[in-house]
Amino acid sequence: MNIETVEFRGGIYGVSDELLGTISPIVVYWVYSGLYCMLGGMENYRLHTKKDEDEKNLVTKKEVVKGVLLQQAVQAVVATILFAVTGNDGESGGNQQASFLVLARQFFVGMVVLDTWQYFMHRYMHQNKFLYKHIHSQHHRLVVPYAFGALYNHPLEGLILDTIGGALAFLFSGMSPRASIFFFSFATIKTVDDHCGLWLPGNLFHIVFKNNSAYHDVHHQLYGSKYNFSQPFFVTWDRILGTYMPYALVKRPEGGYEARPDKDCKDD
Repeated sequence: MNIETVEFRGGIYGVSDELLGTISPIVVYWVYSGLYCMLGGMENYRLHTKKDEDEKNLVTKKEVVKGVLLQQAVQAVVATILFAVTGNDGESGGNQQASFLVLARQFFVGMVVLDTWQYFMHRYMHQNKFLYKHIHSQHHRLVVPYAFGALYNHPLEGLILDTIGGALAFLFSGMSPRASIFFFSFATIKTVDDHCGLWLPGNLFHIVFKNNSAYHDVHHQLYGSKYNFSQPFFVTWDRILGTYMPYALVKRPEGGYEARPDKDCKDD
């Protein structure tokens, strides 16, 4: 079937790219985190025990779901406004190879912009005692992260880190609404994976990215709260600015793994 028969005025199957760009990351978030929930206990691959998850976390899963839905509602509103204001139909023309190169460049720029924004905003929320106490500490109520808690934040933090960061990545990269469907869906999957609390064999995110579930788990522990601020893709800023905490994955005798930090860093 020719692709023109299923695309209408920049949309797919009658649904506009702007609408897909708004709702796709939300759907992807719940589908992907739901897959992790369906995997069950997975005790042999957990970074913390199920008992730790139940006892150490300071917020109920019902509250987490409500918090995530609120943040996603804000994101949807901002995305709708952004698409309306920019009226960005994306780049057209050129051969397939040129289009792929343009898309690759846009994705890379988007990743760098998002990483840069989130690193400095995230780090500042830890350094500013008022912001940490009243805003960012909400996310750290999840001492033991799990998949659908990835976007559990204070609404203001969600707006500053994720929504504004995503808007900047969209604008600076010059990506089209259609490209943003794939970029933000990928960023969402990556964020969920970073908070899944599991170290699964063959996980491509662990192979390709140093910024992964173990790396981020270190940050969620008390000894790691001044380290590993980078998210969601690279660890570049942590390495450049001296906030990278090295760690080793150690198998626990009772099953599962522990992301054990370097002792010198832990004692700082």
